[in-house]
Amino acid sequence: MKSFNLFLLSAAAACLISCGGNSGRPSFGDNEYPVETIGTSSVAMQTTYPATIKGVQDVEIRPKTSGFITRINVHEGQSVGAGQVLFVIDNETYQAQLRQAQAAVNQATAAINTAEAQLNTAKLQYDNSVQLHANGVIGDFELQTAKNSYSSAQAQVNQTKAALSQAQASLASAKENLSFCYVKSPASGVVGSLPYKVGALVSASSQPALTTVSNISAMEVFFSMTEKDVLEMTKKAGGLNAAVNAYPPVRLKLADGTIYPHEGRVVKMSGVIDAATGSVSMIARFPNPEHLLKSGGAGSIVVPRDNSAAIVVPQACISEVQDKHFIYLLGPNNQVKYTEIQVDPQNDGVNYVVTGGLKVGDKYVMRGITKLTDGMEIVPITIQQYEKKIKDAEKLGENQNDAKKLKSALGM
Repeated sequence: MKSFNLFLLSAAAACLISCGGNSGRPSFGDNEYPVETIGTSSVAMQTTYPATIKGVQDVEIRPKTSGFITRINVHEGQSVGAGQVLFVIDNETYQAQLRQAQAAVNQATAAINTAEAQLNTAKLQYDNSVQLHANGVIGDFELQTAKNSYSSAQAQVNQTKAALSQAQASLASAKENLSFCYVKSPASGVVGSLPYKVGALVSASSQPALTTVSNISAMEVFFSMTEKDVLEMTKKAGGLNAAVNAYPPVRLKLADGTIYPHEGRVVKMSGVIDAATGSVSMIARFPNPEHLLKSGGAGSIVVPRDNSAAIVVPQACISEVQDKHFIYLLGPNNQVKYTEIQVDPQNDGVNYVVTGGLKVGDKYVMRGITKLTDGMEIVPITIQQYEKKIKDAEKLGENQNDAKKLKSALGM
C-alpha cells in the first residue's frame, strides 16, 4: 500500500513537472504589446479655486465719541440684533450737558409763555384804543402808543420762540452726544473678537475696532478666475450679466477637506481685471443655516465641468518627465513614437483627460511602456489577449511552484 501511494505521488509530480515545462508555456512574444484606439467619452470634471469666506455683511463697530468703556454687554460669538447696545462709554459729561440743555429749553418755554401773555394784554389795549380813537376819546398819539406796544409784544414773542428753537436744537445735540456713549449694533449678526476691556480709552480712530458684527445667515465666498477663462465664459454666454446667470452651481471645499453640504451660486463678478494678478474677482453666495461657515475662513471653490467628447486615457500608459506627459503612439510599420501630450491638471488619480497631442483614431500602447523605446517595432495585440497571456503566465508559475513542492516532498 505504501508503494502504491508513492507511485501516485510520483505520477502527480511528473504531470506537474511536464505542465510546467517549456511545452506548456504560452507563446508570449517579447515584442507583443496591447494597443488601444483613441475614442471619446463623457466625463464630469471640476476646477478648484482658492477662496476666502466672509459674511454677507461684516460691520466694524467703532464709537463716535471718545471716552472710557464702562460696560461691555456682549461676549465673543454672541448673536445680536440690530439696535442692541454692545458697549457703554463714560457719559457723565454728556449727561450734564443734556440736563443743561433741557433747562435752557424749559427757560425758553417759560419766556414764551410770559411773552404771549404780554402780547395778549397789548392786543387788548390796542383794540380798546382803536375803539376809543374812533369815538374821539383819545388822540392819535395814544393810539400810536398802543399800536407800538402791541408790535413790541409780537416781536418779543418771536424772539422767545427763536430762543426756544435754539434751546431745542442744543437739547437734540446733547441727546445725540449722549446716545453716542451707547454703542449699538447697526445690523443683526454674530459678535467677533473683543480686543478692549472695561476701562480702556477708545475713540473713533482707535485701532483695532471695538469688534466686528458679521451677518452669517448667508456667506459670500470670494475667489478669482483668470482673464482668459472669464473672456471665454463671457463670450460664450453673450455678456457679463449673462455669464453670471449661466454660471453653474458651485461647491465649497472646507479647510478640513470636506465638502460643504449646501450648494452656492455665483452672484457677482468684478468688471475690472486686477493688473497685478491678471485675474477677475468672483463672489459666490452660500446659505449658512447651521452657522458652520465663519467669516474670515478659507477653502476652495469647486466648479463642475462636463465634457461630452473628452479623450480619456489611463495614467498607467503615460510617462511623466519634468512636468511633461508622454505616450507611445503606434505609427506606420507598427513602430511606436514617443509623443508629448497635454492633460487637464484635474484628474481622478486613475485616468487623464487629454487636452492636446492626441486625436480620435490614434492608437497607443497601454501596458509595458517602460520596456519601449522610440521607433521600436512591436506586435500589437488587444488588451484582452494581453490579459489572457498574463493569466496563463500566472497559472504557469503556480504549477511550477506546486511541482517544486512535490519534488521536495518526494526527495527529488
